[in-house]
Amino acid sequence: MAYAELHCISNYSFLRGASHPEELIIQAAKLGYHAIAITDECTMAGAVKAHVAAKENHIKLIIGCEFQLEDELLLILLAPNRTGYGQICSLITMARRRSGKGEYCLELKDLEFATNQCLAIWIPGEPRPHHAASSRLLKTFFADRLWLGLELFPDGKSIICYEHVLELSRQLNLPMLAAGDVRMHHSERRPLLDVVSAIRMQQPIQLAGRLLLANGEKYLRPIKHVAELYPAELLKESCTIADLCRFSLDELRYEYPEELVPPGLKPSTYLRQLTYCGVEKRWPDGAPPAVLQLIEKELSLIAEMGYEYYFLTVFDIVQFAKSQHILCQGRGSAANSAVCYCLEITEVDPAKVNLLFERFISKERNEPPDIDVDFEHERREEVIQYIYKKYGRHRAALAATVVTYKQRSAVRDVGKVLGLDQQLVDQLAKSLSWWDKREVLQERFAGVGINPQSAIINQFLTLIDAIIGFPRHLSQHVGGFVISSGPLSQLVPI
Repeated sequence: MAYAELHCISNYSFLRGASHPEELIIQAAKLGYHAIAITDECTMAGAVKAHVAAKENHIKLIIGCEFQLEDELLLILLAPNRTGYGQICSLITMARRRSGKGEYCLELKDLEFATNQCLAIWIPGEPRPHHAASSRLLKTFFADRLWLGLELFPDGKSIICYEHVLELSRQLNLPMLAAGDVRMHHSERRPLLDVVSAIRMQQPIQLAGRLLLANGEKYLRPIKHVAELYPAELLKESCTIADLCRFSLDELRYEYPEELVPPGLKPSTYLRQLTYCGVEKRWPDGAPPAVLQLIEKELSLIAEMGYEYYFLTVFDIVQFAKSQHILCQGRGSAANSAVCYCLEITEVDPAKVNLLFERFISKERNEPPDIDVDFEHERREEVIQYIYKKYGRHRAALAATVVTYKQRSAVRDVGKVLGLDQQLVDQLAKSLSWWDKREVLQERFAGVGINPQSAIINQFLTLIDAIIGFPRHLSQHVGGFVISSGPLSQLVPI
């Protein structure tokens, strides 16, 4: 019996999921799943980790998203192809931009346009009177790309849920499929799932009560277990949908802005011209033969790898900063490049030091170069606004960073929802360093007269160990930019 899980969130559905994307992928492969979809709520933040893990574990990954629409509709959108992926990214962008930080807003009417390649799974849940009108619109928008998801658990509601979804299927002439509303890769993560849920709701676990899940069944269940709950044709339908999804993140290619190259010139020709203008400026009396040889070697490799636009983009930004007398300095492995020195991106003279260019660009690594440029803090905003003005906000955006749990934040949040004395928790958090291990916390408890081996303290320490490294929320990078040739929201959500 084959099964594909098409409704699964990771811990990148911030404080909703209790497993890393790679844990879900590895477990699905162990269980022999036909495929697994990572459908985090209105985000693609965990997609890359899932993609890497899926390739390593030889299991098919489907990229998608879960959306809670304004009228209480729960919808899963899957990307069958590159266009569908771009449409989902654009939906996320729209939903996030019209809302406050950490929130999103998506209405049913938003799905009418620019979702013509997406596959949709509607999870009806319990019967609701207003769903009749919504279901007709969904049917209109998605036609033969819409399925009804049936999610069954031993909670006493399975028969009612099955009858409701079956009736909708008959009324709307829609196919059904089995899904699991997965929140964790293994049932042993249930305590952690309760903790992150309580943190999200800002409630102690003792008071959260019915707001928490009724049971621990929302994990990747063995196929044999799933087959006992669902009719065989619903399991088969999950695999049919999985087979329709052929998109892979490997299809994404970064497209650099092309307007930096003057009309009639090739990027390699223009980069060469700029480099040799820099040679004349750096060595007015003529560059040493060894340096010229190194420049030619670098230019050849840059052309072979197609990195000209990257160098030209950084060069343009640095030239703007210098024209405005904004202090800037390239650093890191870029200092190993003679071309970067000629373009005035770095200040390390290759004639005076013998640096290994392959630390910067290597054909064998097949990775884009990494040029880090520091701009003086007080005037960084001028550079940011220049980038926005030059490329437009539809093609340029600040990079996000994922804030993860460290020792102090874990102690504070977990201690709070477990109902530990808040003053004690604060003292513990302030006394810790990021490198401190479990033993240090045990010593701190013993030092204030609390038995570190007691059940509640043992649970507290175990939960801290489990949550460290979990994503807590997205934040904004101090100055890292993503710039693209076309609309950025087709490549990644904004």
